[in-house]
Amino acid sequence: MVQIAVVLAVLVLLVKPLGTYVYHVFSNEPNKTDRIFGSVERFIYGLIGLRNREGMTWKKYVGALLLTNAALTLICYLILRIQQILPFNPNDVGAMEQTLSFNTVISFITNTNLQHYSGESGLSYFSQMAVIMMMMFTSAATGFSAAIAFIRGMTSRGNTIGNFFMDFVKAHTRIFLPAAIIVTLVLVALHVPQTLQSTLTVTTLEGAVQNIAIGPVASLESIKHLGTNGGGFFGANSSHPFENPNGLTNVIEILSMWALPAALPYTFGLFARNRKQGWVIFSAMMALFFVFLATVYSAELHGNPAMNALGIDTSQGSMEGKEVRFGIPQSALFTAVTTAATTGTVNNMHDTLTPLGGLVPLAEMMLNCVFGGKGVGLINMLMYAILGVFIAGLMVGRTPEFLGRKIEPLEMKLIAIAILMHPLIILGPTAIAFLTELGKGAISNAGFHGITQVLYEYTSSAANNGSGFEGLADNTSFWNITTGIVMLLGRYVSMIAMLAVAGSFARKQWVPETIGTLRTDNRWFVGILIGTVLIIGALTFLPAIALGPIAEHLTLG
Repeated sequence: MVQIAVVLAVLVLLVKPLGTYVYHVFSNEPNKTDRIFGSVERFIYGLIGLRNREGMTWKKYVGALLLTNAALTLICYLILRIQQILPFNPNDVGAMEQTLSFNTVISFITNTNLQHYSGESGLSYFSQMAVIMMMMFTSAATGFSAAIAFIRGMTSRGNTIGNFFMDFVKAHTRIFLPAAIIVTLVLVALHVPQTLQSTLTVTTLEGAVQNIAIGPVASLESIKHLGTNGGGFFGANSSHPFENPNGLTNVIEILSMWALPAALPYTFGLFARNRKQGWVIFSAMMALFFVFLATVYSAELHGNPAMNALGIDTSQGSMEGKEVRFGIPQSALFTAVTTAATTGTVNNMHDTLTPLGGLVPLAEMMLNCVFGGKGVGLINMLMYAILGVFIAGLMVGRTPEFLGRKIEPLEMKLIAIAILMHPLIILGPTAIAFLTELGKGAISNAGFHGITQVLYEYTSSAANNGSGFEGLADNTSFWNITTGIVMLLGRYVSMIAMLAVAGSFARKQWVPETIGTLRTDNRWFVGILIGTVLIIGALTFLPAIALGPIAEHLTLG
C-alpha cells in the first residue's frame, strides 16, 4: 500500500508543472523554451519546406495528419520486407512475412504496438530503431498533436485549430526527444542494456551453451513508455529483467507512461482559462482509476478461491505469471496503469490474472478514457463531458452548452459515430472469430477464459493499447489482417470525428454564461461525467463481459 501511495503522490505532484510546460509549448505564445528549441525547429521547418505556418481548418489538419502517417507507414512496411539486406543485422534476421509486416506497421503507426512477433528474433537492430522506435515517436506525436488541436478548437475563438506540422515538430523537439534522452540515461545507469553488439553466446555453470539477446534496449524502453506505445524489445516485454530489472525501474516506467496523460487535463484547464475545469476532468479520471486499481489489487491479493478451497496456501496472493521482484503491489499497479494510459506494456502475464483481475485491464480499454494514451484519453473524456452536458440539458429542457458554446445536432452525430464505432469494431470481429475455424483455431483455453482471450485481443486493438492476454496463437493471416483493420479504425475514425467536433466548436459564437447555465467546473459535474462514462460503458459491454471474466469468476465458487 505504501509503494502504491508513493507512486500516486509523485504523479499528482507532477501534474501541475508538467501540464503548465505542455501549455507553454503549444500555446504559440513567446516563452523561455523558444530560446532553447527555436533554432532547431526553424531548421526543421526549412528542411521540410514549411513556409506557411498559419493555422489550419480541421479538414486541412486531418488531411496533413493522415498523409504524414500514410507516408511513414509505407516506408516502414518496405523496411520490414527487406530488413535482411539492410545494415545493423548482426544476427541475420530474415524478411518479415507480408501479413505480419502489415500488422506490425499498422500497430506501431496507430500507437497500439500489438506484437504478433517476438522482438529479439523477428527484427534486426535496424528495424528496431528505424521502424519500431521511429514510429514510437511519430505515433505519440500524432496523438499529442490531435489532442492539442482538439483543445484549441474547444477553447479558442476562430476557424483554425492550429498547424499540424508545427505541433508535430514541437511534440518531438520539446516533449518526447528531451524526455526520452533523460529516461534512457537513467535506465542505462540502472543496468538496462544499450548496445549494438550481437547476441551473446555464453556457457552456463552446467556447461550448456546459451544465447542471450541484447541490443539498444534502454532507448526503446524510454520512448515505449513516454509515448504510451508498449511494444517490447523482448517478447516478455517489461517482465524481462533486461527491460525492467528492479522495483525502481518499474516505478520509472509507470510514471513515464502515466505522467503526460495525467497532465493533459491541467493543460486543458489552462487553455480554457479555467483551471477548475481541468481538475474536474482529472478528478473523474482518477476516481475511475482508483476503482479499477482497488479491484485488481484486491483480486490478486486474495488469490484464486478454487485453490483456497483445496487447502493450498495462497497467503502471498496469486503470484502465477508475476515476477517476484515486483510482487502483487507493483504488478497490480502496473496492470492498472498500462491499460488506463493505453500503453500496452506489461510486467506480468495478464492471461494468468484472476478473473476479476483480468476484468480490470479489459474494462479500462473498453472505456478508453481513464487517462488514456497520448491525447486520445483526454479527447474521449471530453467527448463524454459533452455528452453528459447534452443529456443534462435535455432533462431540464434547456439547450446544452459547454465552455460557452451551444451543443447542436452536428456535434452529437459526430460523437455518436465515435462512441458507436468503438464497440462495433470490438464485438463484431469477436463474433466473426468465433464463427470461423480460422479464429477458433487460435484459442488455447476452453470455456469462458477462451472467450476472454478473443475479446481482449480485439479490445486491445480497438483501444490502441496493444497488451495481449496471451495464450492466443495470433500470428496467422486471419489475426494479422483483422486486428490490423481494427487498429486502423480504432485510431482514425474517432480522431477524425472529434477533430470535426473541435472545428465545429471553433466556428461557434461565444454564449455568455447565465444563471441557468450548467456549471461544468464543480464536484457535481464530476459525478455526472463518471455516471455518463459508466452508463454508456455498461450498456455497451456488460453482456460481453458477463460471458467472459464474470462467468469465469462465478465458476470458481
